[in-house]
Amino acid sequence: MESLDSVTLTAVAQIVWPLCRIGAFLATMFVFSGNSCPRMTRALLALAITVCMLPSIPDLPPHSDPFTLQGFVITIKECLLGLVLGIATLFVSQAFTIAGQVVAMQTGLGFASLVDPVSGTNSPVVGQFFNVLCTLVFFGLDGHLYFFRLLLESFRLVPIGQFFPLAGMQEFISFSSSMFKAGLTMSMSAICTMLVVNFTLGVMTKAAPQLNIFSLGFAITMIVGIVVILLSLGAFMSNFTNNFNDVFNVSCSLLGTSCDGVL
Repeated sequence: MESLDSVTLTAVAQIVWPLCRIGAFLATMFVFSGNSCPRMTRALLALAITVCMLPSIPDLPPHSDPFTLQGFVITIKECLLGLVLGIATLFVSQAFTIAGQVVAMQTGLGFASLVDPVSGTNSPVVGQFFNVLCTLVFFGLDGHLYFFRLLLESFRLVPIGQFFPLAGMQEFISFSSSMFKAGLTMSMSAICTMLVVNFTLGVMTKAAPQLNIFSLGFAITMIVGIVVILLSLGAFMSNFTNNFNDVFNVSCSLLGTSCDGVL
């Protein structure tokens, strides 16, 4: 018969280790990470989600002690696993933030900047606009619920004490560069349009030197830039859906399983 201390330690481990994975996930998850969500709120949310998920989390083997060296190693593994899963969700918005920064830089709207509440640094308003729009669509399509369900499945696919498969980590690292490609692809319309506008202004200046290119050029560039941003919003949903499905598929591969997107 197991001693009372052994049963108590196993019960503590059954709560602490899932809490480490879920808390680390929320610490880096899109929307909940950084300064956008107070730490106390994030901690209480992690505790509430842990309590809700406990009945579905596989039981630990007997004599599980979180206060030994082996228990400390498992705690580190759980924190790393949650951090990586949370970082994967950031890829949903980073492509749109990069696209907004490129568009702002090309259209002359880069001087209009705000303090990003997440990173604490100045970023163009266009990038902030895309980020806010991405956040609204993320919650509107229940993107957070899909990732919470994947987090719950991670306890079955990667049991407590284990780590990601090597193949999944390699695919995750290689995918991290694709957000720059996606952001550049979404901003190509603005880049090509502004190239044509700048070429036209150059021809006009050469044909009519009396034109004040500085006063005229900035106004035309910003007006065209705003029009391009408005026209590009029509493809926002399709871009978001494709990006979300790609990120979700990579997150599934990270856990050693496969999925064909959810949106």
